[in-house]
Amino acid sequence: MEYRTLGRTGLKVSALAFGGSSLGSAFRAIDENEGIRAVHTAIDQGINLIDTAPYYGATTAETVLGRALRTVPRDRYYLATKVARYGPEPKDFDFSARRVTASVDESLARLGVDYVDFIQVHDMEFGDLEQIITETIPALQALKARGKVRFVGISCLPVRLFRQVLDRVAVDQIQSYCHYCLNDTALAELLPYLRAKGVAIFNSAPLAMRLLSNEGPPAWHPAPAALRAQCAEAAAHCRARGSDLGKLALQFSAANPEIPTHIVGTADPKRVLQNLREMHEPIDHTLLAEVQAILAPVHNLTWPSGRPENN
Repeated sequence: MEYRTLGRTGLKVSALAFGGSSLGSAFRAIDENEGIRAVHTAIDQGINLIDTAPYYGATTAETVLGRALRTVPRDRYYLATKVARYGPEPKDFDFSARRVTASVDESLARLGVDYVDFIQVHDMEFGDLEQIITETIPALQALKARGKVRFVGISCLPVRLFRQVLDRVAVDQIQSYCHYCLNDTALAELLPYLRAKGVAIFNSAPLAMRLLSNEGPPAWHPAPAALRAQCAEAAAHCRARGSDLGKLALQFSAANPEIPTHIVGTADPKRVLQNLREMHEPIDHTLLAEVQAILAPVHNLTWPSGRPENN
């Protein structure tokens, strides 16, 4: 396992991190025992960063993860969760200091731990950035001072929002998703800025929430039709070449040494082992160039998320 340093936190984390969304049945209905085995397999193979959220499966993911971690020594993993998003609709967000403070205690209880290493504002594009800067983040910083969290972070889809927030308030970490993968590398433009600030980077969904896979995206995926079509063409091309688009996508993202860790969600122990194996195989540069050419017409094509003013 390769370990990389997370910005100024000084923590060394595995290049592949375990994403907890699958434990909440985000992509398919799961067997809880299988999900617990997936967590144990990941930790036994050296994956030491686990990311989850109350939103995943309406707290199911945190609950299942908590059961999985009962038998695991706390010093074997770093744990990240989130606040402010609790459902799929705009009404399900609450960025108030009162709610995020209570949310951390609720997550600690579900996870069965005394503290989390990272607490993140979840999908901040759905909130008022002024409130997030002046109320939400200070409330989380207060929890850091009390020892309930070690580091405070932010997450969102629109990449430009990271700079807008970080220009005004200091945080330890960001989580970006679907913006450093084969079809979209918008996060790359922000890397020098984040490096200068010493901000830790989590790159989530290097397979673009399964757009870059043989299985294809789930029905709820918000990608526009043109993006779906090009990704499907890229998957078919990889199959014709005896390869797999998901494997290529994971290898591509993990190859960037400026991004310390890449979060992939799965509740399948066999898939955990497969991801680790494929991540460390040599990349097929000819195939990579061919796939990038297929995806060039939709490069950095994304979708709206959150409030109109935040897009």
